[in-house]
Amino acid sequence: MQNYTNRTDNAVVSNGTLQIITKAESFGGSAYTSARLLSKDKFSFKYGKIEALAKLTERVGTWTAIWMLGNNISTGGWPACGEIDTMAHAGKQFNEINGCFHHPGHSGGTPDGSNVIISNGTTEFHKYTVEWSATTIKISVDDGVFYTCTNGSGLPFNHIFFIILNIAMGGNFGGAIDPVFATAIMEID
Repeated sequence: MQNYTNRTDNAVVSNGTLQIITKAESFGGSAYTSARLLSKDKFSFKYGKIEALAKLTERVGTWTAIWMLGNNISTGGWPACGEIDTMAHAGKQFNEINGCFHHPGHSGGTPDGSNVIISNGTTEFHKYTVEWSATTIKISVDDGVFYTCTNGSGLPFNHIFFIILNIAMGGNFGGAIDPVFATAIMEID
């Protein structure tokens, strides 16, 4: 339900952190604005470890995420390109962190994955990590692995991926938006 903009109203680096800011405002035909930052065509990789320190939003209706898509999305489509969700958090599920993998047969509402409950997800920075190899992909919060996917030739996780950071509004995962929603921030250190 958001319009992703390239404005500093929605994404700014300030005091050493990146802030993705979602606002209730009419813009481009949507009732909300936000930002989605992609490393596509700037930085992509196959296998390795990525980590992000992030402080999430607690606003009902928000959907914060740190995730990756296969570079071949424009030719192979989704979910055939593969999706690795390092962290997905719905503001309606306070402190519940989801990590999962989308691919044919396991996408949308039925991905491979799990969740974990953390403390202070919206008031303190936590480390979200993916360790990715040809045989396994592990998802962690604060160095505690909470889901491992066995990787292999039958899965689309053996080619180049790019990174995405964003806040979405509503949808099946984000849910109904609080009618008094004004703004929300995901902060990445």
